[in-house]
Amino acid sequence: MSEEFEPKIIAFLCNWCTYAGADLAGTSRIQYPPNIRIIRLMCSGALDPVYVIRALTEGADGVLIGGCHPGDCHYLNGNYKARRRVGILKTILDKSNLGSERVTLRWISASEGQKFADTVKEFVDKIKKLGPNPLKERMV
Repeated sequence: MSEEFEPKIIAFLCNWCTYAGADLAGTSRIQYPPNIRIIRLMCSGALDPVYVIRALTEGADGVLIGGCHPGDCHYLNGNYKARRRVGILKTILDKSNLGSERVTLRWISASEGQKFADTVKEFVDKIKKLGPNPLKERMV
């Protein structure tokens, strides 16, 4: 009898938008998978790509990055910086065979609790289809 794979997902969320959207999902009692571990950032643009790589190399099956919609950043252009960094990061992940599909960037505002929950559900399903992070096997 084998257990179904339950992915471990690290989420780096902007304080002003996506984290507030996650909070709204919680206070509205909108259900989403418990696979996510949230790390709150002041801005998605403050996320150093090294932390994403570190999350993956230390066993996370996926990384979700959430920020304000383009044009709505509390710090004016942090989300544009995040978008550029994630694009470069995905290229590096593909070239190093870590797989860019394990990282996703989403724009979710403070009023989009349902969108946050839907995003988590979709990402968990995607990671379940991909299977466990191949780096986990090397760590054992």
